[in-house]
Amino acid sequence: MIAMREMLPDDYPAVMRLWSVSDGMLLREADSEENIIRYLQRNSGLSFVALHQKTVVGAVLAGTDGRRGYLQHLAVDPEFQKQGIGRQLVQRVTDALLHEGIAKTHLFVGHDNKSAQAFYQNMDWQPRDEVRMFSFNASFDKNI
Repeated sequence: MIAMREMLPDDYPAVMRLWSVSDGMLLREADSEENIIRYLQRNSGLSFVALHQKTVVGAVLAGTDGRRGYLQHLAVDPEFQKQGIGRQLVQRVTDALLHEGIAKTHLFVGHDNKSAQAFYQNMDWQPRDEVRMFSFNASFDKNI
């Protein structure tokens, strides 16, 4: 049986282990424990974990800027994939954001991560080819 609950700061080590072994996951220095804990505090009630017994087998990080939602870092342990856990985690995020008055949610998927693209498109997420993401890095660390 799989239980789901809000992601807590104490979940960071288990969640990071899961994210670290997930195909196509883009992790950076910005995903440090300190930064993720700060993110969870600023976006309380929007990120979730899936648990089998007491083991984290799925996780999703999500937040909002006050007008749009952002779903990030969805992963499910390969042994637990194809059971609807990823879909449930995405639904929890979009429901929580809607409860906050946020109806539109964005996410970023690597160009080469075809399986993630297919997963989201099968859930009626639409690719946005009319926009291009730009980033500015005020740090000397290129991996932030």
